[in-house]
Parts: sequence; structure tokens; C-alpha cells
Amino acid sequence: MDKVAILIDGGYLAAILRDRFGEPRIDFLALSNKLSEGYERFRTYYYNCMPWQSSPPTEPERLRYSNMNKFIVALKKSPRFEVRLGKLRKSNTGELQQKRVDILMAVDLVRMSWQRQINKAVLITGDSDFVPAVENAKDAGVITHLYYAPGTFSDELFTVCDERTEITKELVDSVKRTTPS
Repeated sequence: MDKVAILIDGGYLAAILRDRFGEPRIDFLALSNKLSEGYERFRTYYYNCMPWQSSPPTEPERLRYSNMNKFIVALKKSPRFEVRLGKLRKSNTGELQQKRVDILMAVDLVRMSWQRQINKAVLITGDSDFVPAVENAKDAGVITHLYYAPGTFSDELFTVCDERTEITKELVDSVKRTTPS
């Protein structure tokens, strides 16, 4: 059976869930299984950064960090899940910027493609920085499938992917967590 890897930009997905669907809590294993239907799921990769903490951290910062840490630990315990964490950096203007997330995703996609570990890659991301990695995966014979929300992605990324599916309310509802964590 052909194998698929699911690559999830956690910050991108969180923004879609927050801005379009009221921030539901989703079951990432159920989401992975849904997105890999018809294929054997090789692995799901989740990319994000831990929340910012001042020095010393404020109580809300500590709570956000603790909650994210619990989430990351739970994901790591899920079957065939890998978590890749980038870094948050403050710019000169004080704006927080994710670093390394795109490159971590790109390296994984290209490595799995050229090592023939996967036949298909499902991507939940919107950044045009990912275009060269998608092109490279396609050159290795991998089918690329983008999941997106309208107005949240680069046209270039949308165009370069082989297949595209909108993240809809129906999809989100089908993978909502039924029990609190």
C-alpha cells in the first residue's frame, strides 16, 4: 500500500481554527487518519514553536507554556507522530517571529521524498517558502496535497501542489475531540 506523510504547520492550523471555526479542540490522530484515507499513514509531523516567555515569565505566559507542553507531550505519545519545534524570536519592533519551522518542514518533506519513504505528502501550511520543497518532492515522484483555508495561503503554493482541499466546517467537526484533555 502507498504511504502518506502528514505535515502540519501548527501555527497555521491554529490560526485557521481560531479565526474561522471558533477555536475547537481537535483530535490530531483522527485528523491524521482522515487525511490519510486510502493510504498507509507513514507518520504525522507537527511543527510549531513553544509560546514566548519573558524573563521572568508572567503567570499567563507560564500557563500558555505549560498548556502547550502538555499538548506536545500528548502528541509525542500518539502513534506515528513526530513533533518538530522551531524557536520564537522577538524582532527589533517587538513582534514575535517563528524561526526554523518552514525549514524543518521542508527538510522532512524532501528527505522522505527522495528516500522513497512516502508516495504522497499532505500539507497543512500556507507559506510560499515551502514551494521549493514541494517542487523537489514532486520531482521525486511524490503527490502533494494541500489543505488550506481561503485567503490564508500563498497563490504560488496553491498552484504548485498537485491536489488541494479546503479545510471546511464538516472536516473540522469530524475531528473534534469528544472528551476534554
